[in-house]
Amino acid sequence: MRLKALISYFGSVKLAYRSSGDEIRKIIGGKIGDRFIEFRRKFNPLKKLEELKSKKINVLHQKHEKYPPQLNQIEDPPICLYIKGDLKRFDFKKDFLFGVVGTRKPTLYGEQLTKMFVAELAKIGFVIVSGMAMGIDALSHRAAIDENGRTIAVLGCGVDIVYPGVNRGLYGKIIEKGDLVISEFPPGQFVIKGLFIARNRIISGLSRGILVIEGSKDSGTLITVRHAAEQGKEVFAPPSPLNSPMSEAPNLLIKTGAKMVTCIEDILDEFNLKLTPHKKQSIESQLTKEELIIFEKLHNQPKLADEIAIETNQAIEKILNVLSLLEIKGVIEKNKEGKYQTSSIF
Repeated sequence: MRLKALISYFGSVKLAYRSSGDEIRKIIGGKIGDRFIEFRRKFNPLKKLEELKSKKINVLHQKHEKYPPQLNQIEDPPICLYIKGDLKRFDFKKDFLFGVVGTRKPTLYGEQLTKMFVAELAKIGFVIVSGMAMGIDALSHRAAIDENGRTIAVLGCGVDIVYPGVNRGLYGKIIEKGDLVISEFPPGQFVIKGLFIARNRIISGLSRGILVIEGSKDSGTLITVRHAAEQGKEVFAPPSPLNSPMSEAPNLLIKTGAKMVTCIEDILDEFNLKLTPHKKQSIESQLTKEELIIFEKLHNQPKLADEIAIETNQAIEKILNVLSLLEIKGVIEKNKEGKYQTSSIF
């Protein structure tokens, strides 16, 4: 808001920066004006540019030709974006950017859903946007990379800071592959709690839609959803087991108007997109090892989850998770007796 006020008064950033202290204080107030004047006295723009160049950090200001136009449409667009990665691989005007967010402590079900949705979206060209936090965020970036898709990590600190430290390997893979790490905060800015809240509006602002995998009713994920709603973005959520606290956020969102999704076609339909027809793969090549074992158990006759658990000597919780994923994929279904059976198309 202060930047807008300065530009409105002086006509450009350059003129504002070079104006007198009295003029600056008049526009943005005495206290803030004094801080800015002291900063300007010590700041060396040429030295800063050399530092950014040495760290291979690009800077896009709001008027830059490559600045994401969708961010200029939100109420409080970042003054500039600091970016590491290969910008030549991205076109913010044409690429289909899609956010995937969720809890830092996903269940096995949440992990499986993330990998399934992100892998399929990345395969068809969606650019996966997330926040490189532990849990769903990190899983989303990795799933996109595993499918040779593109991903963008939006940080709540400087782009030269790896946080959390456990994601150092992931950070390296994103940069090495030529994907992007983005922040509105200057290099060297360490983590402060409030910065993550500010970061969330950029994730939703960049994205055409947001998929929420898991989260509690008090999850920070819902802040991203609130930003998305305010920005007029589509919100999606898969149905989740009622007995899991990590299901509270997606199930609440579905109850309050988010689109329930069980496959990527549900997402594509919302944007009037169609998959390009291709040769159908055999069912065996589409399932994980665990899914294939259960699928084959249901070939000859319908079974209850308890029966499958006994036959496979596996915990019932794990069996129920796999059965849920197979249902979402449309591979199996429940009959009138409540038993699981292979879908009629197979």
